[in-house]
Amino acid sequence: MQFQYGINAPSTPPNNESGDNNWGGMDTEVELSDSWWDKVKYYARLAIDRVEDGVDKVKELLSTLTIDERCGVMLEFEDACPDKFAQLVTSGKTAMR
Repeated sequence: MQFQYGINAPSTPPNNESGDNNWGGMDTEVELSDSWWDKVKYYARLAIDRVEDGVDKVKELLSTLTIDERCGVMLEFEDACPDKFAQLVTSGKTAMR
């Protein structure tokens, strides 16, 4: 994930007092989920528009988001515009060399 998206992969949470690592997850109340998804879609559109400006501009935009939002944006980006997503990935690989 670091190479492809410029973000670190999430780690496994530590075990809690009961011995499992189920600390809960994202709040799945409908209103919160809808607003989160709307934000992800909005930022995905911004990321798609910034591809032409280069990988650094997309990374700059993503740096303002939480890790969950970044992952959501990249998934939405790939679904919404696979050609530009491939262009971003290719540009990112070239920039890393």
